[in-house]
Amino acid sequence: MSSLSSILPAPVQRFDRDDEERAYRAQMQVMPITSNRTAPPYGHRKGWLPRTQEDFGDGGAYPEIPIAQYPLGMGKKQTTSNALAVQLDAEGKIKYDVIARQGHGKDKVIHSRPQDLLPKPIDDDDPTLQRPSEETVEENTEKTRLALEKLVSGKISAAMPVRHAEKQAPAQYIRYTPSQQGVAYNSGAKQRIIRMVETQKDPMEPPKFKVNKKIPRGPPSPPAPVMHSPNRKVSVKEQQDWKIPPCISNWKNNRGYTIPLDKRLAADGRGLQGVHINENFAKLAEALYIADRKAREAVEMRVNLEKSKVKTIKEKKEQNLRDLAMKAREERAGIRREEPVAGADKDEGLLERDELRKDRAKDRQRERNIARAAPDKRNRLQREKDRDISEQIALGKPNPNAAGGSRETQFDQRLFNQSKGMDSGFGDDEAYNVYDKPWRDEGTISRSIYRPSKNIDNDLYGGDDLEAIMKQKRFVPDKDFEGTDRNRRREGPVQFTRDVEEDPFNLDRFMTDAKKGLKRTGDDSRSSRDYERDKESLTDVADDDNYSIENSMEKRCKTPPPPSGQLDLDLYRSCRIGQTAVKRSPSQALLGIELRVDLNSASLPMEMLDQFQSEDDLRAFAK
Repeated sequence: MSSLSSILPAPVQRFDRDDEERAYRAQMQVMPITSNRTAPPYGHRKGWLPRTQEDFGDGGAYPEIPIAQYPLGMGKKQTTSNALAVQLDAEGKIKYDVIARQGHGKDKVIHSRPQDLLPKPIDDDDPTLQRPSEETVEENTEKTRLALEKLVSGKISAAMPVRHAEKQAPAQYIRYTPSQQGVAYNSGAKQRIIRMVETQKDPMEPPKFKVNKKIPRGPPSPPAPVMHSPNRKVSVKEQQDWKIPPCISNWKNNRGYTIPLDKRLAADGRGLQGVHINENFAKLAEALYIADRKAREAVEMRVNLEKSKVKTIKEKKEQNLRDLAMKAREERAGIRREEPVAGADKDEGLLERDELRKDRAKDRQRERNIARAAPDKRNRLQREKDRDISEQIALGKPNPNAAGGSRETQFDQRLFNQSKGMDSGFGDDEAYNVYDKPWRDEGTISRSIYRPSKNIDNDLYGGDDLEAIMKQKRFVPDKDFEGTDRNRRREGPVQFTRDVEEDPFNLDRFMTDAKKGLKRTGDDSRSSRDYERDKESLTDVADDDNYSIENSMEKRCKTPPPPSGQLDLDLYRSCRIGQTAVKRSPSQALLGIELRVDLNSASLPMEMLDQFQSEDDLRAFAK
C-alpha cells in the first residue's frame, strides 16, 4: 500500500521559520504605526467638526466653526471619580486592600490580610533583629539631639520680644563657564569665579507670605478588617435584628405624614438599651417608708399622750365638781364629813391611777362586747361619735322611735336623686307656699328636744340625790299670783295665749253695760272699778330703758294692788306711753308713767304723776 507522501509531488520551495519571522518583522517596520489626522484646507471645511484632540493638531481652536472646542483639553471640566482601578496580585486575585491603603503613604503598615493576624516567626539570626552597634547608637543620639535643639531654639526665639539676627550661611564659590565663548563676550574671559553670599535679612521685617492657612486633615486611620465567617443560612431573628429602622425626626415633619407611635419609638433606640435600675433607689424608698412609719408612730404616740393628758385633766375637774356637789349636798342635809386621815394624800396618786385603770378596762370590755355582739353598731357609733346635733336632726337621729317604733334604717329623702322634673318643688309664681308641709311632727319634736332623757349621768353627778332635791319645792312662793295655773302642763318651753283686744278707754264695756241696762251701785267705788279694769287690760312691760315706744298705745302692768301702806315702784308699775312720752328719752319715759299706788285705800290721781320727776319725789309725796 502506497503512502500519502509517495503520491504527492515533491516540494519546490523549502519552509524556514526564521525566514518567515524576518519577513514579518520587515513588513511591520514598513507599516505606519500612527496616522496623522489634519484639518481639511480652507474652503473644504463645510460640515467638518473637530471631535478628537488629533483634529486640533498642535494649534488652537477653529473660530469659524461655532461649537464648543477644547484644544489640548483646555477649559474642559475635569471629571472626578472615587473608583479605583482593579489591581491583581501575583496569584491573579483582586487586591481588595487597595481601598484600605487609599490616601496613605506607601511605607505605612496596614494589616489587611488574614496572614497579618498570624504571629510572625522570630529568627534569632535575622539581622534586622540584632542590636545596633555603639557607633550607630551614638550617631542616632547626636542626630536626635541636634533636631531637638533646633526645635527648642526656634520656639525660644519666636517667644522673645526682640529677635536676634539669624546667622548667615558661609559664602560659596562657584566656577562659571559661559556657553558663548569669544572675545566679544564676558570681556574675553572663558571662566568666572562667583562668590555666593546670603543676603542680610532685616529682623524687623514683617512676614511676606501667609503661613496660617489651615492644612486639611490627613486621612483617618484605616478601618479594622472584618473577618467573614463561611456563608450560612440567616435566621428570621437575625434578619429582624439587621433591619435598621428609618430615622424619624421628633421635631420636623415637612410632608405631614402620620407616623405610628411604634415606628417613632423604634428609631429612638431605646429598645436596644439595657435598662439597669440602681439598687440605691430601692434603698432610698425603703428608708423613706421606714422614716414615714416612725414619724407616724411618733405623731400618734404624741397625740395619744395629749389625749390622755386632756382626759386626766377633765377627769380631775369632774372629780372636783363631784366633790363640791357632794359637799354641798351633805352640808344641805346636815351630814358632817369625816376628817381626812393623815397620810391619805400620799395614796391619792395611786387611787387616781387605779381609777384610770378601771375606766380603761371598762372601755376595752365595752368595745369587745360591742365588737362581739354587733360589729355594725360599733362602726355606727364610731362614725356618729363626733356628728353635730344639727346633722343628727337633719338625718332624724334624735328621734329613734319615730314612724311607729320602726327599727329599720332611715334615710333623708332629700339626699337621694330625684326622678321628677322642675314641677316637683315649684308651684305658681304668684303663690307663696315655700313651707308647703311641716318639717316634723310637732309633738315628736317637743318630746325629743325639750325634754331630757332619764338616767343620764346618774353615776357621774349623783342623780338619785339630785332627783330627791328637785322634788322639794324650794322656790315656790307662799301665795301665787291670780290667774296662774300650776296644774296645767306645758308641751314647750314657752306657752303663748291669745291676747284680748286692747280697749284703753273701756268703750266696749261701756257699750255692753249700756245695752244690758246695768247701773253703777254706790258701794262700787272708783278704786275698785279701776282695779278691775286694770286687772283685765294691763299686760307685762319689761322694766328696761331701751324698750320700744309706740304711738297711741297703752300698756299697764298686770299686777294686783300693793298692800296698804306699802310703796314698791319696782314691782308694781304700770306704764302709760303716749305722745308726750315719745318725745322724752327712755329714762324720762319711765318716770313719766302712770303709777297707781294705794295709800290707805286712797287712790292717787293719774294726772298728778306727770308732776314727779323721780322716785324720790314720789316717795316724799307718799310719806
